[in-house]
Amino acid sequence: MYKVMVKIAEHYIRLTSYSINCFTTLNNSYLIINNENVKPDLSIHIEDGYGAPLESFEVAITKTQEYISYKRADYLIRVDHFYKYAMIWVHDELALKHALMNLYSSFIVYHNWGILLHSSCVIDNGNAHIFSGHSGAGKSTAAKLSTPRDLLADEASIIKISSNKVVVFDSPFRSELNSKCMNSSFKLESIQLLHQSPLNKREQLSKSNSMLHLLDKVFYWTESSEETIKIFHLLHYLVHQVPIYDLHFQKNNTFWR
Repeated sequence: MYKVMVKIAEHYIRLTSYSINCFTTLNNSYLIINNENVKPDLSIHIEDGYGAPLESFEVAITKTQEYISYKRADYLIRVDHFYKYAMIWVHDELALKHALMNLYSSFIVYHNWGILLHSSCVIDNGNAHIFSGHSGAGKSTAAKLSTPRDLLADEASIIKISSNKVVVFDSPFRSELNSKCMNSSFKLESIQLLHQSPLNKREQLSKSNSMLHLLDKVFYWTESSEETIKIFHLLHYLVHQVPIYDLHFQKNNTFWR
């Protein structure tokens, strides 16, 4: 059996599998920790050969006395109620990426630590700037146009939120651009909600409007009202510390001015 310890943000995750294909994917995308004495925050066993190719992004959630399950055509997750131990069955590499993203998102919300936001994220002058929006808004475009600035995310930004601090970590959950596996965090300076436009223009949103526009961009599959309340509280702390803007931008790098 293959075993590896990876670090995502501040969390140590032990992954085991009998599949060499799964481990090739993990070694190419995640920060590997070569320290057998590290205690994992979450242990996951992965099996391949499950289900069928992706049909829909809808996830069915079931809660029993023993575990919570997240089921899609191409993957199945079962995790205990304390998010300490999990089993994942996957169909292919895409299913593995989405299953790990689903599980990690639920894990950090359960622990009231932070959120995964559907967005790209770039470092400029030592601070992080997020570009979010619906599919097709230009998140990956904004990330590519930000070269040579370092990239923290091109699909899902990992944001740690507390009452007095908001920081972003390098995200292994990528769609196109590979992670550098940076083992550090960066202060979140701003969030831009993207709109492609013939002119560059940026307008700051009110805190209430910011909450409304960010809510549907959080990666999360809730199975209880208590967990949904946690997301509201986390977003409340976020919008009171970080300015949120509507960014109308040309399809070039002039918006950085």
